[in-house]
Amino acid sequence: MDRLEDVLQYTARTVEATLDELLPPVAGPRGRVVEAMRYGCLGGGKRLRPLLVISSAGLFDVPESGALRTAAAIEMIHCYSLIHDDLPAMDDADLRRGRPSVHRAFDEATAILAGDGLLTEAFAVLADPRTAGQPEVRGELVAALAEAAGPAGMVGGQMIDLSDERGSLDLAGITELQQLKTGAIIAFSCAAGGILGQADPDDRAALDGYAEDLGLAFQIVDDLLDTEASTEDLGKPAGQDAAAGKATFVGLLGAEAARHKARDLIGSAERRLERFGERASVLRQIARFVVDRRN
Repeated sequence: MDRLEDVLQYTARTVEATLDELLPPVAGPRGRVVEAMRYGCLGGGKRLRPLLVISSAGLFDVPESGALRTAAAIEMIHCYSLIHDDLPAMDDADLRRGRPSVHRAFDEATAILAGDGLLTEAFAVLADPRTAGQPEVRGELVAALAEAAGPAGMVGGQMIDLSDERGSLDLAGITELQQLKTGAIIAFSCAAGGILGQADPDDRAALDGYAEDLGLAFQIVDDLLDTEASTEDLGKPAGQDAAAGKATFVGLLGAEAARHKARDLIGSAERRLERFGERASVLRQIARFVVDRRN
């Protein structure tokens, strides 16, 4: 199964099934928050981060069950971040993945709790021996995800995004913001395969470099889509950054220069994978997909 379209479909099905198993419905009053967690996590999304986990794990012959559980955990983190991003206190978005955001489908308090639930459940999944038999591997996964998702990563990037300085950031500032807010979780998704497979330092460094280039290219393309795509195509409100007066790669570089920079980054990402040969075919295709995507 070498075509990326086939791999994406297979990953979406298997990750969906794993999330469904890890987040079973619950009866009684607390069932509402589980229902909101399932609503925010199931039935949509590109599942790019899980695919990065599974593809990087495949380089080191990691058992599929452990890779899938790790992929599901990172998707829980990603979906929690989307639920909270959409809240009125942050981006105040009514639409996500083509349907009402969680706080609109349920209510604001339930959405906050649903995000909190997904965040904590992700760490429970990684800490479970079914994810990895070796305690040191599980510990490294937990520590790495905590750093990527916390104030040194995604949460720190979101704080910069909400700050008064957000509209006046220069290129270095926007790069730092996106490396934290978006890039840190993408970086963990790539690193997870090396952690699970107990890869050597050189292999891990190659994946780290690939992830850094990929994450930045991903955000540049997001900025381009925010200015060029429709709300219908995106499945979320378009033009939000411009409306909020936020500095972006497109705003600072212009559309053509931003597009050129994204393609340069993807070229660099592909070169980082040379040591893995044909085993990294899917990771190369993911890089091209990121720069060519339309939503």
